[in-house]
Amino acid sequence: MDFHTLVSMVVWTVSGAVLLCVLMFVDSLFTRYDDLEELKAGNMAVTTRFVLKLGAQGYILSSSIAAASRLGEALIVSIVSFVLLFVLEKTAELLLGRVGKLDLDHGTQLGKVGYGLLAGSLHVIGALIIAAFIRG
Repeated sequence: MDFHTLVSMVVWTVSGAVLLCVLMFVDSLFTRYDDLEELKAGNMAVTTRFVLKLGAQGYILSSSIAAASRLGEALIVSIVSFVLLFVLEKTAELLLGRVGKLDLDHGTQLGKVGYGLLAGSLHVIGALIIAAFIRG
């Protein structure tokens, strides 16, 4: 591995990590509770959702990086994918709320692990769908 490849790897990794932090922060703005405060308090439902959400975002980012030839392209695809994932998640939550009378945010905040697991699974399923399109 040459020096240029190593530098590129560092730049892409740091850029991806920064974008991932930004995306997780933006996502937290649309959650009724403070993820970090709930994590500190030991809420396993929130922790479960957070870990699955983080994994889903990471998977989309890795798919974007693998498919892109330029860093800017990978970051733009990741941002668009995040918006798509957000729309998919909110649509599924709305349907579950209306059809199944489930309020995933509220149940997760109350510490109901099943709610957190279902909410996090929406992220994972959405990420798998989006990543399949990215990878072509």
